[in-house]
Amino acid sequence: MRITWVQPEDLLPHELAASRDEGRDVSALARRWTEAGGDLTPPVSGASPNPASPRLRALAAELLDAADALPPAAAEDEPDELADLRATWPRQWSLPTDVTHDRLHGAWLGRAVGCLLGKPVEKIPREGIREILTATGRWPLRDWFTARGLPTEVAARWPWNRRSAPTSLAENIDGMPEDDDLNYALLALRVLETHGRDFTSADVAQAWLDWLPGGRVFTAERVAYRNLLLGYAPPESARRHNPFREWIGAQIRTDVYGWVNPGRPDRAAELAWRDATVSHVRGGVHGAVWAAALAAAAPVADTVDEVLDAAESVLPPRSRFAATVREARALATDAEDWERVVDELYARHGHLHWVHVRNNAALVAAALAYGRGDLERSICAVVSGGWDTDSTGATVGAVTGALTGASGLPDRWVAPLRNRLASSIAGFDGVGFDELAARTRALAGAGS
Repeated sequence: MRITWVQPEDLLPHELAASRDEGRDVSALARRWTEAGGDLTPPVSGASPNPASPRLRALAAELLDAADALPPAAAEDEPDELADLRATWPRQWSLPTDVTHDRLHGAWLGRAVGCLLGKPVEKIPREGIREILTATGRWPLRDWFTARGLPTEVAARWPWNRRSAPTSLAENIDGMPEDDDLNYALLALRVLETHGRDFTSADVAQAWLDWLPGGRVFTAERVAYRNLLLGYAPPESARRHNPFREWIGAQIRTDVYGWVNPGRPDRAAELAWRDATVSHVRGGVHGAVWAAALAAAAPVADTVDEVLDAAESVLPPRSRFAATVREARALATDAEDWERVVDELYARHGHLHWVHVRNNAALVAAALAYGRGDLERSICAVVSGGWDTDSTGATVGAVTGALTGASGLPDRWVAPLRNRLASSIAGFDGVGFDELAARTRALAGAGS
């Protein structure tokens, strides 16, 4: 058995790529690795085909220690400490702060719908998604994916996500199946209900250990989970041997912190920061506060532009993440040809791993701008764009679902959920989205 996302020989190629992206010189470390027979190619799905020899594994661990000890990347434009983030925020917010059950219900439903749409094609590249849809007569994407009518040779060339396809294809959907994009939202709800708004990063970490099965965490979260078990508390849990520190994981965890702070992106960002720093740094943290601010604005705003404005306002203005989402938004605003927008995003960000935060955030920002608040147009755009399809679909669906409200969402997207969410987090399996909205609104009222 190959345990993914934690073996030193699998982490090291990702670490070298992450360090180079941060502007750190790791050429000497890379040379030592290749001279010993190591492979510089990062494994796509978390593990290389064959385990390394004990000698190579030991060297990989040594080189990870050496990478951790390198001088940190310049941080003037990339702050991730809360005080530094706060210093750039506006002093006043102009959004309403009263939120309805219907808008929060729409947020939960939209998150589930977008996630479910993207689940079967997670890990399938953009060209594969298009070939599947074309072969089944569904291009451009405007409905659930299906295996009906899919030619055998296409199915063999682009296999579905084996964990997701049995429950996420049109012919199989019967309620919302379990997904980490929803599990983390449930866990945030539990943290808030248990500890209130003064929860700490340590509270989040303990909630992971108490409630999240280890097999349900991936990339940076799995590394942080391992670090917690080894006794490294936050924020060190995010920094030790963690090449995924600027990937998408924290960005998918923070919607609830926005929903309980309607109209207050600053408060949402603070809660998101406490959660994100368990597993992420810099861009990974920026993605988390951005997503929380999107979620704070969406249930009370009138337009998607208001939502995007609010989210951009909590970002370090000169950071790479902020530049990425601003550029993507501008690219897609008033665009009529979505494929040309995505072509340009791939030209700019296609070198990044499909689970990195910046490329996926660019796709989210572009899809929101292009979709103009319409759930179907927005989630179909972002999922057809590839990369981390279930996570980006969830974020885009949450924003557009909250803008619309549950009562305005198309029944053909919502009805298959059957108001039922599966989860391995105790106490939540089979919970209804209406109940989740009610519990979220109760927390929002407690913070007003």
